[in-house]
Amino acid sequence: MDKELKSLLDSMGVGRRDFLAGATLVAGFALAAQPVGAQAIATPAQGLKEGMASFPSNGTSVPVYMARPEAGSKWPIVLVIQEIFGVHEHIKDVCRRLAGLGYMAVAPELYVRQGDPKTAPDIPSIMQNIVPKVPDAQVMADLDAAADWAAAQGGDANRLAITGFCWGGRIVWLYAAHNPRLKAGVAWYGRLVGTVGENTPRHPQDIAAQIKAPVLGLYGGADPGIPQETVEQMRELLKGATKKAEIVVYPDAPHAFHADYRPSYRKEPAEDGWKRLQAWLKVNGV
Repeated sequence: MDKELKSLLDSMGVGRRDFLAGATLVAGFALAAQPVGAQAIATPAQGLKEGMASFPSNGTSVPVYMARPEAGSKWPIVLVIQEIFGVHEHIKDVCRRLAGLGYMAVAPELYVRQGDPKTAPDIPSIMQNIVPKVPDAQVMADLDAAADWAAAQGGDANRLAITGFCWGGRIVWLYAAHNPRLKAGVAWYGRLVGTVGENTPRHPQDIAAQIKAPVLGLYGGADPGIPQETVEQMRELLKGATKKAEIVVYPDAPHAFHADYRPSYRKEPAEDGWKRLQAWLKVNGV
């Protein structure tokens, strides 16, 4: 296992043993995300309207999973941003959890033009063949289109929030600097620095002072892929932001501590982070 690949795996909380062991597909989860732990949470859909749909964005039909309360209208909208594994069962379950709280939660397939991570045989295939090909500008445009689509389905465009995990955590920070209509964001262990390239011209630390919506960052102190010095640097940079921001670090938590289907799951920080998410959305008008 070369050093670059090991770094990628470490950043996502994937151990060498899991990688070498391979995996079998469990219904609803990405093949590369295996093994799926017995502690994986399954939120029922009773009382909810949920399922797959699609919306147009720059000439592409983008698949999207949506969950909302069965009754009512004008639900606040939460964009739910995938890990590298795409919109698999865990991301859908997060949407159902939010729907149970009264939100319209939408999770667009943001890799639709570049490939389907749910069918990739392993993590390196995703990291080498899909993720680097996804331009940030494309993601921002797709999220704008997803928010417009959600509003057309009965969501409240004036109460728009975003939350995302790992790859999606980084996107939360970027979108908070992109969309002035956004009311709040919650970023779960998203990278704050990275290599600058054509598809990733800026990273969260680069746009910290331009954030237009309050963002809560939730990070693990034992995350080998996100050094604590970068978290502290982000805290300092956020002091120049026009909107309030807060970063919470769980000292002993690894990367992906909210991912209840993976060995990295840590119940206490995951539950505390979920409570903080709810409070953050509420206090910021979502």
